[in-house]
Amino acid sequence: MPAPQQDTPDKRQELTLFLLLTVVLAPVLSIAIIGGYGLFVWVSQIIGGPPTN
Repeated sequence: MPAPQQDTPDKRQELTLFLLLTVVLAPVLSIAIIGGYGLFVWVSQIIGGPPTN
Protein backbone atom coordinates (compact mmCIF):
# COMPACT_ATOMS: atom_id res chain seq x y z
CA MET A 1 0.00 0.00 0.00
CA PRO A 2 1.56 3.35 -1.05
CA ALA A 3 1.87 6.19 1.44
CA PRO A 4 -0.66 9.01 1.02
CA GLN A 5 0.71 12.03 -0.78
CA GLN A 6 1.03 15.25 1.12
CA ASP A 7 -0.11 18.53 -0.40
CA THR A 8 3.28 20.21 -0.58
CA PRO A 9 3.54 23.30 -2.79
CA ASP A 10 5.89 23.00 -5.71
CA LYS A 11 8.41 25.64 -6.77
CA ARG A 12 6.01 27.27 -9.25
CA GLN A 13 3.33 27.77 -6.59
CA GLU A 14 5.90 29.17 -4.16
CA LEU A 15 7.18 31.61 -6.79
CA THR A 16 3.64 32.69 -7.68
CA LEU A 17 2.77 33.26 -4.02
CA PHE A 18 6.02 35.16 -3.41
CA LEU A 19 5.40 37.42 -6.40
CA LEU A 20 1.81 38.01 -5.32
CA LEU A 21 2.95 39.02 -1.84
CA THR A 22 5.80 41.26 -2.96
CA VAL A 23 4.31 42.84 -6.08
CA VAL A 24 0.66 43.20 -5.05
CA LEU A 25 0.09 42.83 -1.33
CA ALA A 26 3.07 44.79 0.06
CA PRO A 27 2.44 47.98 -1.98
CA VAL A 28 -1.31 47.85 -1.34
CA LEU A 29 -0.76 47.48 2.41
CA SER A 30 1.82 50.29 2.41
CA ILE A 31 -0.53 52.66 0.61
CA ALA A 32 -3.43 51.72 2.88
CA ILE A 33 -1.40 52.24 6.07
CA ILE A 34 0.08 55.57 4.97
CA GLY A 35 -3.28 56.75 3.60
CA GLY A 36 -5.04 55.73 6.80
CA TYR A 37 -2.54 57.66 8.90
CA GLY A 38 -2.93 60.71 6.65
CA LEU A 39 -6.70 60.50 6.96
CA PHE A 40 -6.39 60.24 10.75
CA VAL A 41 -4.17 63.36 10.90
CA TRP A 42 -6.46 65.27 8.55
CA VAL A 43 -9.63 64.44 10.50
CA SER A 44 -7.96 65.16 13.84
CA GLN A 45 -6.91 68.58 12.55
CA ILE A 46 -10.44 69.26 11.33
CA ILE A 47 -11.80 68.43 14.78
CA GLY A 48 -9.09 69.91 16.99
CA GLY A 49 -7.55 72.54 14.78
CA PRO A 50 -3.94 72.74 13.64
CA PRO A 51 -1.19 72.11 16.16
CA THR A 52 -0.12 75.24 18.07
CA ASN A 53 2.66 76.06 20.47
